[in-house]
Amino acid sequence: MDAPAIDHETRLDADDHFALKLWLRILTCANLIEGRIRGNLRREFDCTLPRFDLLAQLERDDGLKMSELSRRLMVTGGNVTGLADQLQREGWLVREPVADDRRAMRLRLTDDGRARFAEMARTHEHWVVDLLGALGRDEQQQLHALLGKLKSGLGDPPAAPPSATAHRRTGRR
Repeated sequence: MDAPAIDHETRLDADDHFALKLWLRILTCANLIEGRIRGNLRREFDCTLPRFDLLAQLERDDGLKMSELSRRLMVTGGNVTGLADQLQREGWLVREPVADDRRAMRLRLTDDGRARFAEMARTHEHWVVDLLGALGRDEQQQLHALLGKLKSGLGDPPAAPPSATAHRRTGRR
């Protein structure tokens, strides 16, 4: 018999603050969904999630500078370069010089890459629909609205409070 799955919520005690329980439930669900998608991508398309994410960004725009891809994906330029090298060798994308910036390169999906990604994206969409299928349409809309409210409430992070070191320097508390 398989051991029970261990997730972030298993560490909780009955008297932990409910906001902590909610945060860990959100994190657990996100991790479970991501894990399933990662496994499905690898099994059905021999693709990693970072590759899928890069292809999805290129599919949305007709070519992006590598620096823009790096910013959008929140990874280093080296990560983008490594993925781009692989995808170019496999015929998914091409590199093009940027007219007004001799140092920059623009990545663009090839026609074949665009067609191959379209199939992968359709399948990915079906996985997401299935993974969220435990919730009815109204429940999904309600959860979407609630998470949107949470996202809006998070806004910009508050300014950090002055450190204890600053208090000692100024002599104030």
